[in-house]
Parts: sequence; C-alpha cells; structure tokens
Amino acid sequence: MTAHAHDTAWFLAQLKPNCARIADSHLSRQGFQTFLPLQEETRQRNGRFVTAERPLFPGYIFVALDVARGLWRKVNSTRGVVRLVSFGTAPTAVPAELVSHLMRRCDRSGKLRTPDDVAQGDTVTMTTGPFAGFVTEVERIDPDRRVWVLMEIMGGQKRLSVTPGQLRTL
Repeated sequence: MTAHAHDTAWFLAQLKPNCARIADSHLSRQGFQTFLPLQEETRQRNGRFVTAERPLFPGYIFVALDVARGLWRKVNSTRGVVRLVSFGTAPTAVPAELVSHLMRRCDRSGKLRTPDDVAQGDTVTMTTGPFAGFVTEVERIDPDRRVWVLMEIMGGQKRLSVTPGQLRTL
C-alpha cells in the first residue's frame, strides 16, 4: 500500500463511441486501475440473434485516481477518452460504495454475474435470446433452477422456461 493509497477515488470517464476496450487498454498501460462492468446482451443482426458482451454503462468507464497526485489531465488525454465527468472545474468522484457494490456483482473479467436471488413474483428483463429486452414476471422456480416466466405475446400469456443467467432483476 502506498502512502497515498487512502487518497485514491473512483471517477467516471466519458468515452468516444465504441472505444471502451481501447480506452481500458490504454488506461491500464499507463498504470491506472479501471473497471468496465459488462453484461451479455442479445441483438438482432442480419436476421439472426447475436449475443455479445457489452458495457453495462455504454460510453463510460470507471477509473481510480490518486487524488493527491492529480493525474486527471493524463486520463483526459488518453486515447478513447473524451473527459472525466465533472461538475464544475474539477472531476467529481463517484461514491466508493457504488463501485464496490458493482464490483461484487461482477466476475474477475468484469462481467455481471447472473442473479441467484431471482424469486417467484419478481419482475425481470430477459437479457439473451429472441426475447431479449422483454420485461416479464417470474411465475415459479423449479428445484433444478429452471425459471418459468409469463410472457405477454400476441394478446395472451405464454409460459416460457429460461435459466437464471438469461434474466436481470429490475
């Protein structure tokens, strides 16, 4: 632990379009600790459904800075970064509890883990498959962890079996 470790705070950097991986790589090479939470997302492309990892907060990345050293200008000039989010003349720190809570919900690569706390009656969003983006309700959970949801499709309710990994609680 360095002498200034207690002065480290998390900031939010705004990114250029589609530059999350580039900015993450360049910031890491400069010695900055970064956090880019990712989630699986399904989109339709050329008539097919494609699932890929995408940033949870598109256009933003968390960067840890030693406040005493004041390296925020170095971050602003990093490839892929537009600027650190500021309210006034200096960048504004993100509450540490928010970042630590997000980190606990992610695996080592930054991917959002699937919720284990899905319960009957919860309102959830489908994250993968042809119904990605649909909001639905958990009808029941089988002992084998299969989740049954009720979907409103074509004027009626249909029961659909999914895994907890295909859902995100609201």
